[in-house]
Amino acid sequence: MNAVFHALGDATRRQMLRDLADGERTVGQLAEPFDMSLAAASKHIKALEAAGLIRREVRGRSHLCRLEPGPLAGAHDWLSFYQRFWTDRLDALEALLRAEDGGSEDGGSEYGGSEDGRKPSPPKGSDR
Repeated sequence: MNAVFHALGDATRRQMLRDLADGERTVGQLAEPFDMSLAAASKHIKALEAAGLIRREVRGRSHLCRLEPGPLAGAHDWLSFYQRFWTDRLDALEALLRAEDGGSEDGGSEYGGSEDGRKPSPPKGSDR
């Protein structure tokens, strides 16, 4: 999985993957949108191949590349776990903050001021 995230860490390689989502491309076609040599494009393609994100096939004199989506699905599953983890944590925090807001007399929050942006008054009977 480290190789997948390494490969996805470069904007050029991400764009190459987007292009390959539309179908097979030659190395030259993948390099075309960028100001780079075929040798530089080939280095990017090798990083994508090492991550298992693309497969290169030689047909005559042409090197055709195609997307291999399997490793992307694995990365998506890994990220989805953390998306659920943080969504659950933030939902719990939101519920806690709403419960605290609902318990104050003036409707404002002790931590962020009232809804109109003014600082809340101290609760009645307090020395604050």
